[in-house]
Amino acid sequence: MEPIVIKNRQESKLRISPEFADICFTCGTCASGCPVAGMDGMDPRKVVRMAALGLDDELIESRFPWICTMCGRCDYACPQGVEITALMRRIRGLRDRDKVPGPIHKGVVMCLERGNNLGIPKDDFLFLLADVGKELEEEGFPGFYVPVDKKGANILVTINSKEPFGEPDDMKFWWKIFYCAKEDWTVPSENWEGVNWGLFSGDDEAMKQIVGKIVENLERLECKTLLLPE
Repeated sequence: MEPIVIKNRQESKLRISPEFADICFTCGTCASGCPVAGMDGMDPRKVVRMAALGLDDELIESRFPWICTMCGRCDYACPQGVEITALMRRIRGLRDRDKVPGPIHKGVVMCLERGNNLGIPKDDFLFLLADVGKELEEEGFPGFYVPVDKKGANILVTINSKEPFGEPDDMKFWWKIFYCAKEDWTVPSENWEGVNWGLFSGDDEAMKQIVGKIVENLERLECKTLLLPE
C-alpha cells in the first residue's frame, strides 16, 4: 500500500518547541502571574495552545502579543518551563512591519536613521545636555558639566530619548550620583539611545544594528563599562 502524502502542508512558524502541546498543563499558573491577563481576552494559556495547534495567522493578527508586557512572569511561574515570552516575541516578529501597532516600528526606523527613537537632532541634544548640566551646577553641584564623547572614560552612559524630549530633569538623578561618587563617565554625541525597540518589536536585524552602534561607541571612546539606565 502506498503511503499517503499530504502536499502543501503549512508548517507552523510559532512552534518554538514541538513539545508545547504535551508539556503545557493549561494549569493557569502563567495567567495568575500575568499583569495583563483578561485584557481583551488575553490569556498566556490560550496563546500557547493556539501555537501548538498551528493557528499562526490568528496569533499574528491578534492583539495578544502587543498587550503582553514581556515581563517574563509567565516563564518564571510555569512549572513546565514553557518559554512563553520567547513565543510572544516570535509572534511580534512575524507581523508585517507596517502593521506593528503604535509608534514602535517608526521608532526603530528613526533610531537607525538618526540614532534615537524620537529623531532628536544632534545639535538640539547637545544644547539640552549643556543647559540641564548648567542647571545642576546652579543647584549646588559646583563645576558640574556633562562630559560628551570623553575618550577613555570608565562608564559610557546611554539615555532614554523620552528624557531629553519630555523629562530632562530625570537625567539629573544619575548625574548627581556620578558627581558625588567622582565617577569618570561620558555620553556619546550620536547613537545614544538606551531603549532598543527592535528588541520589543521582534525585529532581530534592527536590534542587532542598534546594539552594534552602541558597541561602536564603546570601542571608539575606549570606555570600559556600558550603563543602560533603562
